[in-house]
Amino acid sequence: MENPQYFLSIDNGTQSVRAMVFDSNGQLIAKSKIEIEPYFSDQAGWAEQHADYFWNALCEACHALWPQLPVPKDSITAVSVTTQRATVVPMDSDNQPLRSAISWLDQRQVDTKPTLGTLESILMSLVRAKSFVDLMHSQAEANWIEQNQPELWQQVHKFLLLSGFHTYKLTGQYTDAVASTVGFLPFDYKKLKWAEDKDWTWRALPITRDMLPELLPAGATLGKVTSGAAKQTGIPKGLPLIASGSDKACEVLGTGCIDSQTGSLSYGSLATLNIATDKYLEAIPFHPAYPGVIPNTFNVEMMVQRGYWMVSWFKKEFGLREEQLAANQGVSPESLFDDLLASVPAGCQGLMLQPYWSPSNGDGPETRGAIIGFNEEHTRAHLYRAMIEGLTYALREGKELLEKRSKKPITRLVVSGGGSQSDQVMQITADIFGMTVYRPHTFETSSLGAAIASAVGMGVYPDFSTAVTKMTHDGDLFEPNAMNKAIYDDLYHGVYKKMYGQLKPSYEAIRSITSRLG
Repeated sequence: MENPQYFLSIDNGTQSVRAMVFDSNGQLIAKSKIEIEPYFSDQAGWAEQHADYFWNALCEACHALWPQLPVPKDSITAVSVTTQRATVVPMDSDNQPLRSAISWLDQRQVDTKPTLGTLESILMSLVRAKSFVDLMHSQAEANWIEQNQPELWQQVHKFLLLSGFHTYKLTGQYTDAVASTVGFLPFDYKKLKWAEDKDWTWRALPITRDMLPELLPAGATLGKVTSGAAKQTGIPKGLPLIASGSDKACEVLGTGCIDSQTGSLSYGSLATLNIATDKYLEAIPFHPAYPGVIPNTFNVEMMVQRGYWMVSWFKKEFGLREEQLAANQGVSPESLFDDLLASVPAGCQGLMLQPYWSPSNGDGPETRGAIIGFNEEHTRAHLYRAMIEGLTYALREGKELLEKRSKKPITRLVVSGGGSQSDQVMQITADIFGMTVYRPHTFETSSLGAAIASAVGMGVYPDFSTAVTKMTHDGDLFEPNAMNKAIYDDLYHGVYKKMYGQLKPSYEAIRSITSRLG
């Protein structure tokens, strides 16, 4: 394209807010990053953050971007915002947050059951959906607020996701993208719209229809940047805000994964493996497929909660030496952590980690992480590599389930997220999956996905398929090492796949004992 156009993408993830500008060829031309505290916790299991803290970080990221921009700011055609999923912000009638946002990492629950009709309850039980309905009711943030902060709940004017909050702050409009709608809300995942009035979700939640924003498909204009938002962010007044999707949905699009035989593997705070499909499909019964950015498509996802969050935890708790050495040697800490991985052989000499620090993919509430196989040979480096291998085993297990449910093999695997920057992690992934894995030309695939939505919305490309072809490109590829693959296959089938079943009674005992201790 002789005269490229430029698109601003803002990505409010779990650990940072990033502002980036891409051109219409998908090339990143400027970037800023503001690290954030994911949450604060007033009680065990709680995870909250002030909504205005996220907004202020967004403004800071924008102001840090402008000095790096090699083109005039007014050459930017549109802006799109992608955010972490399932973080909720209740707003009052003065359009202000009523309380701190409840993060997707929050674990509080209510003890009540949803008020369903007798026939409805019987039908739910017959199709084995009752446990899922009860789980949704117990985990819904709206139910916790309504039961524990009833006076506050009476003041709720709008009940938003973080994406909807940023949309309001930028445009003054209560709108949001269909593909950002992931959470405990009365949303029909099959029809990709707010649920019909008769749907059971309205009786499982205290939310009313007028509390919810208008949903628009990716590529639609959510609103235009107001003068107030322009002053706070530096984004040009009147710039169209284009609907895209959640960070994971945009990541799938930004890796070029638009069919069910291409796997989009993400090593992020939430580690995931997705396929895209135009037919609704549940990999695990009653666990919905999420909206894809491309209208009327779905992303079928397997996840490992607190995936690469565990890597951050390791670096914080055990990585002081690398941090100090990096500062003294003038190198990045990441390069030294890669050296740790390289210092240990494939399979970690029998050290195995099950990465379920939080329940994932329908595992019971008793689920915990586990590390087995220690002996005197093992070091801190072995523990770090076992963590990476354990995450990858879990994602391989997810791949096999996706293939079984879709009845199609995943023949191409594209890896993104922070972990994809490591050559060692990419090689471990190729070896454990036993297939060639690709790294995109940019690891900022969430923001690229948002830019693709902007390009389609502004008519630069006629459709998403064309935009993906023009704006996504392969980077490095990694082939599996035959010897390492054989070791991993044996450990995966002989040990890893049996760990959960063998350890579950112990997890249940731990939960029972610790719950009595308070």
